[in-house]
Amino acid sequence: MLDISEDGRTWVLSGPASSYAVHVTERDELLHLHWGPRIGLADAEALAVRPLPDFWPFESPLDGREEYPVEGGPRFVRPALSVRVAERRGTEWAYEGHDAEDGELRLRFRDGDLHITLHYRMRPSADVVERWVTVDNRGPAVELLRADSATWTLPDRDTWRLSQLHGRWGAESRLTRSALTHGEKVIGSRRGHTSHQHLPWVALDTEATEEHGEVYSCALGWSGSWRIAVAQLPDARVQITGGAGHDDSGLLMLGTGESYTTPVFAGLWCDGGFGGASRAWHAYQRAYVIPDADRDRPVLFNCWEATEFDISEEQQRELAGRAAALGVELFVVDDGWFGARTSDRAGLGDWSPNLDRFPGGLKPLADHVHGLGMQFGIWVEPEMVNPDSDLYRAHPDWVQYQSGRTRTEFRNQLVLNLAREDVREYLWEQLDGLLSSAPIDYVKWDFNRCFTDAGWPDDAYPQRLWVDHVRGLYALLDRLRAAHPGVAFESCSGGGGRIDLGVLSRTDQVWTSDNTDPLDRLAIQHGFSQIHPARVMAAWVTDSPNAMLNHRASSLRFRFVSAMAGVLGVGGDLTKWTQEELAEAAEWVGLYKEIRAVVQRGDQYRLRPPEGGLSAVQYVLGEETVVFAWLQAQRYGEPVPTLRLRGLDPTKTYECLETGEVHRGAVLLHHGLRVGVRGDLDAAIVRLKRK
Repeated sequence: MLDISEDGRTWVLSGPASSYAVHVTERDELLHLHWGPRIGLADAEALAVRPLPDFWPFESPLDGREEYPVEGGPRFVRPALSVRVAERRGTEWAYEGHDAEDGELRLRFRDGDLHITLHYRMRPSADVVERWVTVDNRGPAVELLRADSATWTLPDRDTWRLSQLHGRWGAESRLTRSALTHGEKVIGSRRGHTSHQHLPWVALDTEATEEHGEVYSCALGWSGSWRIAVAQLPDARVQITGGAGHDDSGLLMLGTGESYTTPVFAGLWCDGGFGGASRAWHAYQRAYVIPDADRDRPVLFNCWEATEFDISEEQQRELAGRAAALGVELFVVDDGWFGARTSDRAGLGDWSPNLDRFPGGLKPLADHVHGLGMQFGIWVEPEMVNPDSDLYRAHPDWVQYQSGRTRTEFRNQLVLNLAREDVREYLWEQLDGLLSSAPIDYVKWDFNRCFTDAGWPDDAYPQRLWVDHVRGLYALLDRLRAAHPGVAFESCSGGGGRIDLGVLSRTDQVWTSDNTDPLDRLAIQHGFSQIHPARVMAAWVTDSPNAMLNHRASSLRFRFVSAMAGVLGVGGDLTKWTQEELAEAAEWVGLYKEIRAVVQRGDQYRLRPPEGGLSAVQYVLGEETVVFAWLQAQRYGEPVPTLRLRGLDPTKTYECLETGEVHRGAVLLHHGLRVGVRGDLDAAIVRLKRK
């Protein structure tokens, strides 16, 4: 809902529980008024007439109160907008007016020939505020040094605590919380993609718990380099500024008639603690971000850990038969099916089947997989190229590089420059032809190295590749989805290196981490759930001991219960599993199909964090609830703690489907988890249904 004052200078956007209000003064200063519990227009107008404080000249009355600070004028905070025209920097804008259409508010400002529009939107039945900015140049060339999506202003509080998700390859999305002190805390990526090191999300609170207290959180929808700065200003006010790009050295050059639209930087206020904020983010993404989110994702088998590059059609047919017997619904051929790809040293860029391995191309195998009752998928890495490839030999200038400098190779590959139209057109022809050549239902889109030599010697403004590569990726994905609407896409970047609201609006799920150890995954999945729903969180059951990272042994039961808390996949070498293991796996797959809707579409409650001992997570959908519990360690003969379930109706009774026991809605559940004499990890799934 949007309310506008009679003079057209105060606006209030409201959702079910919260409001967001801004005001333009007679001096054309855009001030932030309110973000928090729901208020009315009269409340916002009362806030708008409060005078700004009278500071000495060493401080600015606008700092910490301005909605979108620009460079120049009486400001000292980090600017969200920094432009250069010829040798002149800064912005001196004037308010032009506003427009409101289909729930979107647009505030228009102008500085000479530069037109700046601030966009706001709250979707129906959601408390998430979407903000973004459009910069439109109608005069001589303008250099955008920085154009952030939004600046968020928090109310006055004595202290704040900052939550963020940090990590590295194999250890992504780990949650950390720390006191916010004076100065700036800056997180981001200088790597050309979202990165394993940080997810573009922050949350701030004063004394919130999992289910109680105010939480302010923000998430950026951008899959390239980015930056979020959380600043506690000298007067203790807090502002959060974020957007695309990792520094202020230059974003884009806008010629006459050109414009730039920033990615969305979304914000949420919630008074239901961290769990309530997570559930609100999950519901928002399922409703407005994730494509076809009402369609549950299938159980997947991926051949990579079973075969790596030693791949053939006959071998894949055998694996497909074993996967189908487990009840798998989607069979995926990973790396090694194309070009001269017998190792990671060659073939990237040549997206035609290797006829020595697949004599008839992919279609005979895809038809065979479909005949077994499964969908068929493939792995690709379109943004990369091996120097040992037909593509690179034909077009060595299509990669990112700096003149006169060594071209850095990671994993024996270079990064194609998707900012170039000819590169995008080549990839479109290759991928469209591939998806048209065989009945392919799913594409795992990988990105296995960061930008290093981000140069474009032939371009007049080479810095633009940082932005235009990502815009080129988005355009290519959008074009492929439109041409092949039945194909699902998964975002992967050596695991969780490209996960954000931007890529999630174009893909059906994401690969959370290359680390498939079920114990490590508990912390990774716990952090991931702070912002993203289980509906997109791909998780695999692989072999034990875990060969990828730590060689830790774990039971098949623990591996399945860990992976079933997201989108279940299997990635082990099924030819080496015993008949007993295959039979047990089939039972777990069958159980997952029964509870899948609750996991992928239900409200999530984090009952106990993965900090040692017992950890547990619960999903609730309608009359059903599912609890996943993992006992990581048990000390001194202590009994397993009971779990207080959430999200249930305390006036109703619930039946435990495994035992037939009946519990009240405000149930305390104890479900016999034990650790064996050898210290084996154990896990359980409990299902309840309202009677």
